[in-house]
Amino acid sequence: MFEPSARPERPIAAGREVGVRIWPVGSLLRAIADSLEARFNPVAVQGEISGFSRAASGHCYFSLKDEQGQIRCAMFRRAAGLLDFAPRDGQLVELRGRLGVYEPRGELQLVVESMRQAGQGNLFEQFLQLKAKLEAEGLFESGRKRPLPLLPRAIGVVTSLGAAALHDVVSALQRRVPHIPVVIYPASVQGGQAAGELRDALNKAYQRRGQDRVDVLLLVRGGGAMEDLWAFNDEQLARTIVASPVPVVSGVGHETDFTIADFCADLRAPTPTAAAELCAQPQSVWLSALDLALSRLQNGVDRQMQSHNQRLDWAASRVSRPSHLVTRQHARLAGLGQSLNHAVRSALRHEQLKLQSLASDFPREVQGSLQRGRQRVERAQLRLELLDPKLVLQRGYAWLADLQGQPITSPDKTHEGQPVRATLAGGEVDLTVSARRLI
Repeated sequence: MFEPSARPERPIAAGREVGVRIWPVGSLLRAIADSLEARFNPVAVQGEISGFSRAASGHCYFSLKDEQGQIRCAMFRRAAGLLDFAPRDGQLVELRGRLGVYEPRGELQLVVESMRQAGQGNLFEQFLQLKAKLEAEGLFESGRKRPLPLLPRAIGVVTSLGAAALHDVVSALQRRVPHIPVVIYPASVQGGQAAGELRDALNKAYQRRGQDRVDVLLLVRGGGAMEDLWAFNDEQLARTIVASPVPVVSGVGHETDFTIADFCADLRAPTPTAAAELCAQPQSVWLSALDLALSRLQNGVDRQMQSHNQRLDWAASRVSRPSHLVTRQHARLAGLGQSLNHAVRSALRHEQLKLQSLASDFPREVQGSLQRGRQRVERAQLRLELLDPKLVLQRGYAWLADLQGQPITSPDKTHEGQPVRATLAGGEVDLTVSARRLI
């Protein structure tokens, strides 16, 4: 792969094998990098993303793995900006890039120049299938989830005794609610046996009764890759969480990590510390509330005492000096009399004003009413004149009737030789029917 130079860069100390080159670390790493470049690059590789993160600079860092191994990868901002999807843990991808050595740490890494999806990774595919199944069964429904108790009598914590999450949770609870007991239910949080131990720990917490019962359970673990958190994607663990008689708060991983346990829990916290803070109001808040309640109680008692003292003073003044009561009653009667006189005078003035107004308005109203009556009579007379049949006769029409005075309105009510009488505008004419013609 690479050949050492025939000339050593520094003298060989006594006792060392002659002809073995002494490499400076940086030179050795550069030589290895050159050898990788000459033999492998460019390289294409397929695997599953693990531990993906994007730095503020826009560069992306992650591991690519399969069942047999893994390799660190770096994808710089220019190449990351060309992606048409958002990479995530568990995703199966195909990478193209160049193998190299990250000299500051002496690590083998793949500098990724392009990435494309190659289908979902096995773990992520299992996660999605289980999530869809449990969601269809209604295990994630928000309607079944319960609110956290405002003042829990005891708080249970399910996690590993060696987990950093336990220290974070206990520290947060001691800082915020040192008066509330904390019960630890130890269980593994990683590995093949972890899911079973987590279920056993939850069931043990469920079986506590009476004074030993906890009012809320925290299921916590620190962050990690998908395979590290896989125990929290167990189907039976999910059903155990749903069957919990007390609310369960899930604080697994970091804010960007999601597990099946998060969806089944009554509340999901972004971190273990946040889970502890969500279920426990700081002691200082309750002490402040107690101080406020005490202050209000004292103020209320003081007000009641002052009110009773005033009533006692008033009662004492009435008992000791009854003449004062008589004087006040006389003054009250005088005031009521003045008010009555004022009210009567005001009512009389009001009625006088109404009478004056009616007296001034009466002639005008009567004149107006007569005028309106005359106008109605004139309009009725005009309509009657327009209905006068003489006006119709003056236009050349005639009123035809038999000799008994019955009107004839149709030819079929006459017969030949019948005498009839026609009334015209100037008089009457006797006629005889000679023929009939129907229209």
